[in-house]
Amino acid sequence: MHALDEVAAWPVDVAAVATARRGPHGFGPIASVGPPDRALPWASVTKLATALAVLVAVEEGTVDVDQPAGPPGSTVRHLLAHASGLGPEPGPPVEPPGTRRIYSNAGYEVLGRLVERSSGMAFPAYLTAGVLEPLGMDGTILTDVASGSAAAGLVGPLMDLVALGREWAVPTLVSRATWSDATSVQFPGLAGVLPGFGPSDPCDWGLGVEVKGGKRPHWTGPSNAPATYGHFGQSGSFLWVDPVAGVLCCGLADRPFGVWASRAWPALCESVLTEWAASGPPA
Repeated sequence: MHALDEVAAWPVDVAAVATARRGPHGFGPIASVGPPDRALPWASVTKLATALAVLVAVEEGTVDVDQPAGPPGSTVRHLLAHASGLGPEPGPPVEPPGTRRIYSNAGYEVLGRLVERSSGMAFPAYLTAGVLEPLGMDGTILTDVASGSAAAGLVGPLMDLVALGREWAVPTLVSRATWSDATSVQFPGLAGVLPGFGPSDPCDWGLGVEVKGGKRPHWTGPSNAPATYGHFGQSGSFLWVDPVAGVLCCGLADRPFGVWASRAWPALCESVLTEWAASGPPA
């Protein structure tokens, strides 16, 4: 795919990017550039795996998405959708639940501890057994990032990130109903801040995934549908699924997110969508 040639101009030493389009038998084949098997930090893209582990726990009956969790009045649903009122880092709530979209690493640590208590398994073990191993993500591990592993601790290669993207695009670990709920806007109308891009009203989010909605500016391309969902991380990582175009794209880099990424990623997304659209119907 010629669109991926743009990655060579990124101001990074190492970058690995992949994209695929939905066909009659799922997403594939994969077009990629860069080292497919080099482990790099995922930072907040970890939340996509953590959220999936929580949803697996919901399917198993270990937790309930609407059970109380976090600050008074908050639930698992609030925590997954960054609507619990907790601030970005550990501390008391800064808003009542359900009143504002506050991006919260602390909320995901609460979720990790909840899964531990409810399942009787350490969260890394639960994540590995419930998500990483079933998806064949053998090169990915959860590290202890200043005790913030459930929010930002995964380190792994591009092909494992592709596997996670395929799962978010076409679920195999959770039911279609759970997946549909997760990729839909939760607590519609909440204003907030998209980290790195500024205030947005509304600031749409699903259960773990950020939903593009009407956010401007955004880290995906102008042509990405409002229904596009995914996540990016401060390590230079990203993953999105555009369900309208039937395209997924993800990447890892060895340079932290910054102005370079806020310019390079939307341009790449636009080129990827344009090239897939011009290639005709999938075989």
